[in-house]
Amino acid sequence: MTHSIPVPDEDAAQRARARQAQLTKPPGALGELETLAVRLAGLQGAERPQVDPVHIAVFAADHGVTAQGVSAFPPAVTVQMVANFAAGGAAINVQAHHLGARLQVVDVGTATDYEVPDGVRLARAGRGTADFTHEPAMSAEGFARADATGREIAQAAADEGMGLFIGGEMGIGNTTAASAVACALLDADPETLVGPGTGLDTEGVARKMAAVRAGLDRHTAAIDGPDEALRRLGGFELVALAAAMEAAAARRVPVLVDGFIVSVAALAAVRRRPALAQWLIFAHTSAEPGHGQVLAALHARPLISLGLRLGEGSGAATAVPLLRLACALHNDMATFEEAAVANRGG
Repeated sequence: MTHSIPVPDEDAAQRARARQAQLTKPPGALGELETLAVRLAGLQGAERPQVDPVHIAVFAADHGVTAQGVSAFPPAVTVQMVANFAAGGAAINVQAHHLGARLQVVDVGTATDYEVPDGVRLARAGRGTADFTHEPAMSAEGFARADATGREIAQAAADEGMGLFIGGEMGIGNTTAASAVACALLDADPETLVGPGTGLDTEGVARKMAAVRAGLDRHTAAIDGPDEALRRLGGFELVALAAAMEAAAARRVPVLVDGFIVSVAALAAVRRRPALAQWLIFAHTSAEPGHGQVLAALHARPLISLGLRLGEGSGAATAVPLLRLACALHNDMATFEEAAVANRGG
């Protein structure tokens, strides 16, 4: 079940702007931190916003297109990394620990048999996707299951009071799927979007580009919107991420968007629900070549650019302290009146 996405509260944003004008600093001196605070105030309907608690959901899935030699790693790495998440050994685990964020790991479509660790939610929409160079990546039923899982994860976290949602992903071959979806949605040539992903050499990138082109040649005529682009060319984690972002926004929870793969899911979700765009804060500019085009299509202004390309939600997690500082400065600085400091003109 989908719910309408609300518009930001302009009255709360205006109150936040008025407060910013009274803080003991020159107007605009804190730049984008001021803009962030005002924007968060409007999203949360509160003059003094906050972004805690932070909820991070990492969706894992496998991709049939790996049969085309599009990844530097074998597909079994996906479940190995799921186990690593469960054991606390991945980058996103370290970040979540230091941020005091809740980390949730969801297997939405791995293909390899494994002993599911404690703390991992098994919600497979399928045993990996099909190879989209030969057939649609997923059935309508698989799409619906992944979509429902994403919505359920975000809605449950909202019920528990989350203040900020971050979606992450893990899946060997998922930059290939994301590139194909992006090409379909942007009517772009694979040469401008396909990159090395997890570290492909020149020949590997060429195979990846050929796979994306083959998928587009097979499916473009049947793609009539974002859902079909995701179903025919995407991955279960992309579908779940798009749905989770929509569900978070429907509950008035801001979404901090990670890198290339999550941004492609965001692009599909915004094409489906344009009102979502106002609820998305873009964390960083990925080193993946296609990310710039996707960000441009979303009119996004990412907060940081550090050459990150790990995935897992790690880029978004890196940007959380900036949001916290924006709120703290907005909420805790003294006003001119409180500090007995003369304001401009008096």
